[in-house]
Amino acid sequence: MKTHSISGTVILAALLMGAALAAHGEEDRIQPWEEDPRYWQYQGEPVLLLGGSDQDNPFNHPNLSEHGVEAHLDLLTSAGGNYIRNTMTSRDRIVEENPFFNDDNIYPFHRDPGTGLYDLEQFNDEYWERFRELLEMTAERDIIVQIEVWDRVDYSRDHADYPAEGWSAQPYNPANNVNYTSEESGLPEMVDTHPAQRENPFFRTTPEQEDNPLVLAYQEAFVEKMLSISLEYGHVLYCISNETNESEHWSGYWARFIREKAEEAGVGVEVTEMWDAHDLTHPTHRHTFDHPDLYSYVDISQNNHQEGQTHWDNMQTARAIVSDPPRPVNSVKIYGGERHGAGVVEGTRKFWRNIVGGLASSRFHRPIRPNFTGVGLNELAQTHIRSMRMFEEAFDIFAAEPRNDLLSNRGEDEAYCAAAPGEAYAVYFTDGGSVALDLTDAEGAFRVRWLDILDSEWADGTNVQAGGSIELIAPGEGQWAAVLSAE
Repeated sequence: MKTHSISGTVILAALLMGAALAAHGEEDRIQPWEEDPRYWQYQGEPVLLLGGSDQDNPFNHPNLSEHGVEAHLDLLTSAGGNYIRNTMTSRDRIVEENPFFNDDNIYPFHRDPGTGLYDLEQFNDEYWERFRELLEMTAERDIIVQIEVWDRVDYSRDHADYPAEGWSAQPYNPANNVNYTSEESGLPEMVDTHPAQRENPFFRTTPEQEDNPLVLAYQEAFVEKMLSISLEYGHVLYCISNETNESEHWSGYWARFIREKAEEAGVGVEVTEMWDAHDLTHPTHRHTFDHPDLYSYVDISQNNHQEGQTHWDNMQTARAIVSDPPRPVNSVKIYGGERHGAGVVEGTRKFWRNIVGGLASSRFHRPIRPNFTGVGLNELAQTHIRSMRMFEEAFDIFAAEPRNDLLSNRGEDEAYCAAAPGEAYAVYFTDGGSVALDLTDAEGAFRVRWLDILDSEWADGTNVQAGGSIELIAPGEGQWAAVLSAE
């Protein structure tokens, strides 16, 4: 196992970064679209982010889904996907009879093979090489990577789905390293509670919290090392945490830290935080909603614990709050499985509500086990991503607004509308049905096309005349999308 000292590696990376960044134009990096900042642009063009993957930390799974992470990325792009989530975690090791896991996750620090103890002063080069390789592979395929720096699950009790992969296995645990004791660091050797209990002071090290400079220095070195690699690439978004309920001081500290390092490197970055509350009206979400200077986009993935009309309504509330100034609203994980999210079918409906509802991204959450918390990148996910690209090709989502007010004779959660009034309309049906669409303010004839979402096929179209309300009847049960274009 190759290792480098922390100080030597970061200094060397800083010297090399300037030259590497010079080759990447700032106009090409991922950033809010200059014409409509509610959406992303990449390489100067607007881009809708759609994705799914079988792990949240694919860089640490070189044998992902038995065919390797590169093949997994190829599978994503073959379906039209361009968006993955990458937590910097070393969790998700082998679980018996679970094809989505393997036992080759590694940690970022050097571990002595004799004592089994980590040295936080030395990096494990293989971990960081895996990270760079993922960024190289995704850059080659124009796949946007949303990084989560800290995942609270890694620093709490051992999880039933990840045996011995919580705080008990962490290099930062004083029982597992040669750098400090529990007394010196203020960190416990055991944490037996759910992360929501906030038992571990690991997330309270910043000066505005408990001011723990000893541990904070190692945390900063880890993040700086990550940035010494990731800032070389223009296809990376940054999210501080996974579903946190920690203090806004923790999140703000790291958001500023990332921005300062990016400024030193001469590049722009897009940063957000993901709060744990499932209700988007919860006060914690205001920390990102109300601070566009610090958080340049918003992630509302936890809204995907909601379902049906509530899922849509909460999303629209969030979009309205962040409309001034407008920012992209992302959804990097869609809960839709047997355990979370009201089932697989409802998970796919969330994928469509997100996009018709004006979000800038939508990604299927990893499964843990088949269809447990999400569908990852299984055949169903591929079908929906493929159909969404067909929908996007026929309907300019970037020019549209969510317009459910144009629908009448609609049952709850029956259908959802987006429109560029007078030019184009789209209506998504969750399970067949019929609604009236108001075309009073439009003129002339419109061509109606029906997308059979589960078959990724267009059905025969018809013409309708504008000037009043028309009835749209889905051709059958299941999920359909109607696209109306001016003739």
